[in-house]
Amino acid sequence: MLNDMRGRSVSPVFVGREEELATLAECFEEARKGAMTAVLLGGEAGVGKTRLVQRFAEQCTALGAHVLFGGCVELSTEGLAYAPFTAALRQLVREQGPAGVTKLLPDGAERDLARLLPEFGEPGGNGETDRARLFEQFLTLLERLSESRPVILVIEDIHWADRSSRDLIAFLSRNLYIPQALIVMTYRSDDLHRQHPLRPVLAELGRVPGVHRLDLPRLSRDEVGQQMTAILGSTPEYAKVQKVYERSEGIPLFVEAMLESGDVCTFPDSMNDLILGSVERLPEETQRVLRVAAAGGIRVGHALLAAVSGLSDVELETALRPAIAGNVLQIADSRAYVFRHSLIREAVHDELLPGEHQRLHRRFAEEISKDRALVPPGRAAVELAHHWFGARDDRWALISAWEAARESFRSFAYTEAIPLLERVLMLWDRVEGAAELIGADHTAVLERAAEAANAGGDVDKGTKFVKAALAELDETREPERVAQLIVRRTPFTDSKGKPGVIEDLRHALRLVSGSSRDRAEVLTPLSRHLMLRGEIDEANELIAEGLSLVRKYGDRCLEADLLLNMGLGHSLNGDMESTIRVNEQALRIGREADSGRVILRAIGNNIDALLDMGRNDEALRMSEDGWRVAKKYGRKRASGLFIKNNWAESLEALGRWDEAIEIVEGALSHGPVLRTRHSLLRVRADIAMARGEHTLVEGILSEIGVFKGRREEYIQDVISNARMRISWFLSRGERGAALEEAERVLAHPRQSSKAVLSWRLLALLRTVCDAAEEIEPQRTAALREHAAGVATELSVIGPVVEAYRLSYSGDFDAAAAAWERLQRPHNAAMSLHRAAVAAAHGGDREGAAARLKKALPLAQALRATPLIERIETLLRRVGAGPAAPDQSELLTPREREVLRLVAQGRTNRDIAAELFISAKTVSVHVSNILAKLGVTTRGEAAAAGHRLSLLSR
Repeated sequence: MLNDMRGRSVSPVFVGREEELATLAECFEEARKGAMTAVLLGGEAGVGKTRLVQRFAEQCTALGAHVLFGGCVELSTEGLAYAPFTAALRQLVREQGPAGVTKLLPDGAERDLARLLPEFGEPGGNGETDRARLFEQFLTLLERLSESRPVILVIEDIHWADRSSRDLIAFLSRNLYIPQALIVMTYRSDDLHRQHPLRPVLAELGRVPGVHRLDLPRLSRDEVGQQMTAILGSTPEYAKVQKVYERSEGIPLFVEAMLESGDVCTFPDSMNDLILGSVERLPEETQRVLRVAAAGGIRVGHALLAAVSGLSDVELETALRPAIAGNVLQIADSRAYVFRHSLIREAVHDELLPGEHQRLHRRFAEEISKDRALVPPGRAAVELAHHWFGARDDRWALISAWEAARESFRSFAYTEAIPLLERVLMLWDRVEGAAELIGADHTAVLERAAEAANAGGDVDKGTKFVKAALAELDETREPERVAQLIVRRTPFTDSKGKPGVIEDLRHALRLVSGSSRDRAEVLTPLSRHLMLRGEIDEANELIAEGLSLVRKYGDRCLEADLLLNMGLGHSLNGDMESTIRVNEQALRIGREADSGRVILRAIGNNIDALLDMGRNDEALRMSEDGWRVAKKYGRKRASGLFIKNNWAESLEALGRWDEAIEIVEGALSHGPVLRTRHSLLRVRADIAMARGEHTLVEGILSEIGVFKGRREEYIQDVISNARMRISWFLSRGERGAALEEAERVLAHPRQSSKAVLSWRLLALLRTVCDAAEEIEPQRTAALREHAAGVATELSVIGPVVEAYRLSYSGDFDAAAAAWERLQRPHNAAMSLHRAAVAAAHGGDREGAAARLKKALPLAQALRATPLIERIETLLRRVGAGPAAPDQSELLTPREREVLRLVAQGRTNRDIAAELFISAKTVSVHVSNILAKLGVTTRGEAAAAGHRLSLLSR
């Protein structure tokens, strides 16, 4: 019977918006090439955003596109997580069935989607990686759908999006770089107050390549006239058009409301009254039912509305028929009614009297409690929490908020769980026997809230919750519980860069018994943090104790974590063979337990070890494999980015700098945690330093905090940051500052023999001493003596460490040969230059020139400008002059391919589409090509390419 009800279309003709439609069509074409990922369509309430995207969707559907729709509702801000994505997924299930959707996903991935729709069975996972995996599966779903035809995902009203939906929107917008996929999102621009949570998301996405911002303006006077003509069926008088235009200010919804009022010469005092005018002309019974529907939200099911209103199916349909005919309500799928515009629903809802408001929310809560099938699957808990809170029933508001928070955890909507848990805490003292009602005490609610904050990355709230929970506990009565909270506080403290983590964990260890599993859970993070601080002996003692406990209790994942901590100690001691052996043992456990976190941590640590052993090809292969595993386990944004950092380090060491930059920038776009972000930025800074990009280096070092002089707790940070400070001072010619920094770091009580740490640092200290000896002979002599003492305590295992040792000892020719065998061109070129300097000082000008001519093409291929300048300067001093570069090696294969397309007159977007890379990456390649060829325009580059025979395939 619902299908027999039809509302009239207020504006049957689509008016104006030709420019905006053309822009959307252009974005669609760019998306089909893989150069566009998302469109953000903003506009005032009632300006016609929905009508525009519907028309765009109709055009794209006619062209063969698959359009999925999802919308946010006000209830999303109260914990209804992933509402637009659930709606789009539900549409896809209706079209293809659960089995058809499952076929599009990797094996077992449907269990992740079960968090959104019950059609996919019972949810899987243990909560540790579930959210990231859900993001990856939705991305995979769009990628697979787009393989057969273009796909457009329309998400309306993202100003109401919950935090999880906002995060997923940002994730997809940054990562959907595939042909034939586009996301179109609408939002109310006039709703975005200064503190609105969508504002930072829009700002972030505005900086993402491939995301286009489009603002929908109001209608012009002529367009208002066209709209009125379409509605009235005849051309209105000029004065009437002018009057409507002036009062509506070009808002299409207001134009429609005015014309519905019947007399456009009589205008209400406010637009709210104008919107209500179309409602107030309806029969009284229709208005009563509309008020009931407004309490249920912008969309309410027929059965639920019938139950709450107390009407039979026939009575309800009779009451609503005038509202549908008057286009106040529209019929949606699944036997539901939707207010034509959220402004209409808001206006009706605002007319409810306080007592009426509470009664209606109670009626909705009571009916949903009786039959949860009255609302879409997965929404009952949050609907109940919303309505019981609106009914001001503290007892049931508390119970339902606790249940809704539990459901939010099941859907990985941790940030949506936080306000629900805060509501439980707020209502706690108002409800007698609250602990018995929910089966948890007040402290347990705080613990749960801290867990949600940790999973959702809300450090400030997490700290607040843990602090409050600890204040409620007596560690003499509940020591294990206090210890667990201290462990839970550790990541919050560490992520803020605050000291005290070790001290906190030591205190937690004193609270747990010597033979409990709780003690093992404290020993694991404590031993890891001690390793990172260089306290290797103590960490190893704790690891041995922890392994004994976890093997007793059979906790395989904790055992693997402890083994990986042990491997970290071997790595810091320079024993890479033992590192790989222990890591492989942990890797086997991870695979047996099917723990993606353990598997990826083991892979990441082994990449680092292989690189330090000079096994470059293996390290690169493992990096690629690790990235694939990260995607399989849905951990691209967690462990996957750690592996991306190792991958970038491998490429940087091998002189494949442009590839390393691409890896770094791609990883940074995923929003890594602060520590991983800093590691990635260090790789980028090393390349920028070698290329003389001083402004970029200074910005990166400032962000990392290298210049702040703060106390670093981790030995890797101590040495890496000191190395970067020294390099920065040397690049600016500040030899005294470099010497002072070298003295400071060498006085640090803990050193490591890991190749990329202390031996690399000692080699740099040799350079500092050579540079500063002329101005500070006594200090440099003391520094050399101190360095020699440190060197005697360091092990020398593996070819990389040996190459750094040769550089430190001053045997530059041997070092250059070692670096050449290791395929590390920048290190080789620097060693050749140092050897040439020594030869020149010894009077061997021919020997110096020979070394320099060998080093120059290496430096030129890398575009290592400072080193090139030093080499060319010395060549002139020894009377040899600059050597001509080998043109065949001037450009990389990828750059030659880009140059070929540039010579054809192709744009960056065209090139990106043909080579399946981003336009930003093409821009980087073009800049590199111009620099290498010594030209300033694309035309000059093409000419140089022809002249140098660089354009052949």
